[in-house]
Amino acid sequence: MTERKVKNMKKKLVAYFSVSGVTKKTAERIAEIANADIFEIKPAVPYTNADLNWRDKKSRSSVEMSDPMSRPEIAVKVENMSQYEIVMIGFPIWWYTAPTIIKTFLESYDFSGKKLALFATSGGSGIEESISDLQSAYPEWNIAAGKRFNNASENAVKEWI
Repeated sequence: MTERKVKNMKKKLVAYFSVSGVTKKTAERIAEIANADIFEIKPAVPYTNADLNWRDKKSRSSVEMSDPMSRPEIAVKVENMSQYEIVMIGFPIWWYTAPTIIKTFLESYDFSGKKLALFATSGGSGIEESISDLQSAYPEWNIAAGKRFNNASENAVKEWI
C-alpha cells in the first residue's frame, strides 16, 4: 500500500474593482498564478469619465470618497462566498485609500474565519493607508498585509501569495 500525500488546497477567490482596466489585468494575473476563481466587483451604476474627475469636488468619485458612509451599490454578488478560505481583494488607490465600493463589498459578506489579502494598483500612492483604514474599519476580520502592484510579474505575485 502506498501512502498518498494530500495537498491542503484552500479555495481562493480574487475579487477586484477596476475602472480603467489596470487593476483587472493585475487581478487576472494573480488569479492565474494563484489558481483562484475571479470575480469583478461591478458598481450597479458604472462610472463615467466625468464621475472619475478627481479635480471636480462635485464628481461622483470625489463625493463618495469624501463621505465616510458612502457605499456605492454593487451590481452582482459572489455566489456561495462560504466556499472560499482566502479572498484576495484588489482595487485602484483613490485619494490614498481603497474606493468606498470596497467597503460595500466587505460589508456584503461574513468574512469570519477567512484570510483577506489586499492588493492595489496605483501610479504613486502606496497601499499602507488602505490596509490601515480597512483593518481599523473591520478589526474582527483577518486582513493581511497587502501589496501594491504596478507590474504583476510572476515572481512578485508568487512572493506575495
